[in-house]
Amino acid sequence: MNKDVIYIEPEDDITDIVTKIENSKEKIVAIVPPKKADILHSSINVKLMDKAGKNADKKLVLVTTDTAIIKHAASVKMPITKDLQSAPVIPTIEDVDAGLDEEADFDELNNKKNKKTSKSTEEKEEEAITTEEESSEDEPKDEAAEKDESKEESADNKDDKEKKEDKENEDKKADKDKKKKDKKASINWFKKHRMWFFIGVPVVALISLALVWAFIIAPAVDVKVKVRTKVDKFSENITFTTNLEEENIEEGKFYLEEKKVETKNSAKFTATGSKNIGEKAKGNVIVYHYFNQSGKIAINANSAFYSQNLAFYSDEDVEFGWDGNNISECGNNDGTLVTNGCLIFARVNVTAAAPGSEYNIASNNGWTTAADVWAYSDANMTGGTDRTITVVQQSDIDKAKEELLNAEKEGETKNQLFLQISEDNLKIDSTYKLTNSDVVSTPAVGEEVKEGVEPVIDTTTTATIYVIDLTKVREFITKKAKISDKEHIYAIGDPFIENFTTIESGYTGRLKTSYTFGAKLSEQIIVDLLKGQRLGNVNPILKDEGASEVKINPSYPWVTSVPNDINKITINIEEE
Repeated sequence: MNKDVIYIEPEDDITDIVTKIENSKEKIVAIVPPKKADILHSSINVKLMDKAGKNADKKLVLVTTDTAIIKHAASVKMPITKDLQSAPVIPTIEDVDAGLDEEADFDELNNKKNKKTSKSTEEKEEEAITTEEESSEDEPKDEAAEKDESKEESADNKDDKEKKEDKENEDKKADKDKKKKDKKASINWFKKHRMWFFIGVPVVALISLALVWAFIIAPAVDVKVKVRTKVDKFSENITFTTNLEEENIEEGKFYLEEKKVETKNSAKFTATGSKNIGEKAKGNVIVYHYFNQSGKIAINANSAFYSQNLAFYSDEDVEFGWDGNNISECGNNDGTLVTNGCLIFARVNVTAAAPGSEYNIASNNGWTTAADVWAYSDANMTGGTDRTITVVQQSDIDKAKEELLNAEKEGETKNQLFLQISEDNLKIDSTYKLTNSDVVSTPAVGEEVKEGVEPVIDTTTTATIYVIDLTKVREFITKKAKISDKEHIYAIGDPFIENFTTIESGYTGRLKTSYTFGAKLSEQIIVDLLKGQRLGNVNPILKDEGASEVKINPSYPWVTSVPNDINKITINIEEE
């Protein structure tokens, strides 16, 4: 016959061992504990293991040489063996106390068990008969000896004595023969009827067990009760607080707990900007002004000069003017001074606003500036070169950010948040909020995007929502529902919060749901009413309590009353 081997791990508890036994598919299960099997040093655990094996109809064999475990195995008559190849043996407490230890020779124990053969009933009977016959033979010898001694007595009493003794001996022998015949008759009767004896005792025991099972263990009832119910709506204003100590369910004030999840999100995008990083053109412009009197004009650094719609900026501060006396300084000292004023010139070094060859413009008179001067150039602007690269521009980042946030609204962060909220919490949907930190672009705006590199934006997304304790919500609904003392709420729909609003003292909202109610008939109430009652009384009792329909299913036809053991009463309540 095949056997299954279960190896007990040091961390296994008795529940794990029982489960392994129940799950085994073989009838014979060998259990191999570890070296230090502390869990089997408990007699209770060994008994639980033995019980599990019997309930599962399996033969358990312990593979161990541990004396403590062997002793517990002996107490429940569980077979043991020293290894998986040796034949198992059922130890006794005497064997263990006689000196079995961890080095015990199990083969010797087997031999010792085999040598203890019992004699059969017939051998014992024959031995008893032989013993009696030997006794019978010994007794006449004693009487004969006494008879010889009596011969030495006086001749006058010899005849009378011999007759008397012969009579007594005959009576004794007859009495012994009668007893011997009676005993042989009894033995013969036992031999003749012993088969009925060996059959009758187990049959009586089985009948007794069957009666105990039928009238004590087996009786159970299944009671199905229908209760007519109604549905009503629930709507109540409640308040909320973020301070747990201020919560008061009686007054409808609930503690708001914030649930929050943060995720780091990133997305790649395409840079569409371009930038010329060539050299800037340089040169100078000549500025001039007509002074009618003494004075000065200052042109600050970074002052703009324009020609052909291209901007150039001054490289440094430039100041020029006239003292009002020295006409020789005037550029127009040819007699026009009187009408136009003294013409004074200055040269200003300028640099193009941006790189590019387009800034290499020729000398011209078409320069304009914000300063109170006229300007022209007498030489070309030179040095401007072109080198165009791809760069990140702000519109690229804005587009990538919008796409990332749209995906995140129904994305991973929200799912993670809702997964961490247990069924014992009621979510206030209107408080759900998704926020994002500032977006960081790599490369940054205006920076070059190297060939083969995709720019990336990174942001942290935070999802938050407020929840309240659903158990306390149901408790509040049960207390505030409009039902009588004789009615019971059987079901409450999914509650929700409407019009969640911030107020000066916290938050407010309206709790709404529906509930089903009917006659107060809970499982505990029904069990208390029916324990020990005759089955015929069950229907009227429950209908008096408000049940609309009652069905009783006893476990067996002979069951006529409801057991007192609540574990044997099954109640099923249905709403009608």
